[in-house]
Amino acid sequence: MSTFAKFLLLAVLLVSVWTPYAHADSKTVCTITVNSSDEKQIFRRYLPEDEFQFVELVEHGRPDWLESACRKGVRCDVLLISGHFDDGAQFYSDRLDTREFLPVEEMQRISCSDSCPGLFSQLQEVHLFGCNTLNAEPLRSTSAEIARSLVRSGHSPAAAERLSRLLNERHGDSNRERMRQIFKDVPVIYGFSSKAPLGPTAASVLDRYFQSGAKAEIGSGRASAKLLSLFAPVSMTVTAGVAAVDAQAAYRQDVCEFSDDRSSPAQKLKFVHRLLGREMAEVRMFLDHIQKVAASLTDAGRQTGAESRVLEEIAHDQAARGRFLEFARDADERTVRVRMLDVANRLGWLSPSEHRSELVAMLNGQLAADAVGSTEVDLACALDRERELGRELYRLQVPPAQASKVTHAAILACLGSADGRARVLRALTSSRDDDVEIAQLYLSHRPISDVHELRAIAAEIAHMSGSDGQVRALDTLARLRLTDGESLQELTRLFPLARSVHVQRAIAGVLIRADYATLPKPDLVRTLRQHRLKSPDGEDVIDVLIRRLQLG
Repeated sequence: MSTFAKFLLLAVLLVSVWTPYAHADSKTVCTITVNSSDEKQIFRRYLPEDEFQFVELVEHGRPDWLESACRKGVRCDVLLISGHFDDGAQFYSDRLDTREFLPVEEMQRISCSDSCPGLFSQLQEVHLFGCNTLNAEPLRSTSAEIARSLVRSGHSPAAAERLSRLLNERHGDSNRERMRQIFKDVPVIYGFSSKAPLGPTAASVLDRYFQSGAKAEIGSGRASAKLLSLFAPVSMTVTAGVAAVDAQAAYRQDVCEFSDDRSSPAQKLKFVHRLLGREMAEVRMFLDHIQKVAASLTDAGRQTGAESRVLEEIAHDQAARGRFLEFARDADERTVRVRMLDVANRLGWLSPSEHRSELVAMLNGQLAADAVGSTEVDLACALDRERELGRELYRLQVPPAQASKVTHAAILACLGSADGRARVLRALTSSRDDDVEIAQLYLSHRPISDVHELRAIAAEIAHMSGSDGQVRALDTLARLRLTDGESLQELTRLFPLARSVHVQRAIAGVLIRADYATLPKPDLVRTLRQHRLKSPDGEDVIDVLIRRLQLG
């Protein structure tokens, strides 16, 4: 072998030996780009390839892209997430061509489970480019029944108030605290306490940061005062992940009991049972998680196996049952009461008939009250979505003092009362705004399907005198997407009689959403053109309707 060949072979061997170590010395920058890529591009521009390896975790068109990154064994030293985060539930994009998103719940699962041990395990730095990602305002707060429950369990009023505040701090679940739980032990987490800059703006600030020679700070595990000062005008802040000695460490462990995908349904149910032994005030704060576990139980699991044994233990725990139901009945928010009763039913503490009786008692309490509004009507209709509660209609009682109120009639109508429905439908053409709103809400749950009801309402609308009331009623009909020709003819006859351009526009709004193929189009176009009132602000829905009729 020639000297040159030996030298070449030696060089190849050295490269093969030393390359892995060189790769191991570099930092891996993981990016999750669900919206703007501007921030990522700036990092790539300034961080040298021999020191930083970039891995984009999002695989477009693949819904399980995060799981895919776990299977590939990706380990991130630095993580950049870019996406809108307005509601605190997920990172998402406002681009029509982007369907990828990142739910906080999925991030929690990855963080708590051993199914992906490496992805976040060596993180030194996280950048959350989205609005409110580190907002410290609690997403939930305790209500008065928490303190009352603590007093019932033996605490003094002063101690109950103090414990209530502590529960609020522990379970407030602000965006900031959720990110601290997800990125456990991460020393540096950057984010925004309120509105974040758009991608191009954030990129220009990052550009100035890197131009100042700050490359060495990336992935160091130390917060950069320079970066914080540059982003200070747009609410950037920094925190650290929950550590073992952190006051929130125990709470994180509790949350992970629900999120860890290594735990079987029976194991999660066992944890729920242990949780039910705590103060009911704290159990209430875990209601979201408990309800999710209870709702996930299958019929097969209830009948056989480990789940059925745990459910039997819970069903026989009368002490926990009594405290749980006492708290539910005392809940200030009726939606909380309904959710807790649902859990009690699923855990075997209430039979189907007992569950209905509890709901009837709650509804009778509503019907006896003066302050009944859209929230109560919405809840009543949602409760009987499956029409199971309607069999208890005869047990509902409306006091004489409340009998004339549309809200109370709507609650009865939600459970199938024909008289209640007739009164609510009449309210659609009422001159009272509140009554019309209740009728609209009711119809969103129980739409009109009977053609005779529809024709009667269309005729009443045609004979209304106030234009504002007519517009509201017509807007409700528009949502129903009418197909009945006679009702549409009634509204067409109303168009030339209308004395308000707003009423005419509302009629056009009904027709444009309806099956206007049943109408004589030439006649309708002629009516619209001859009798339309002059628009004060240019082209409107009437013009759009005319064009569609001509094209169709």
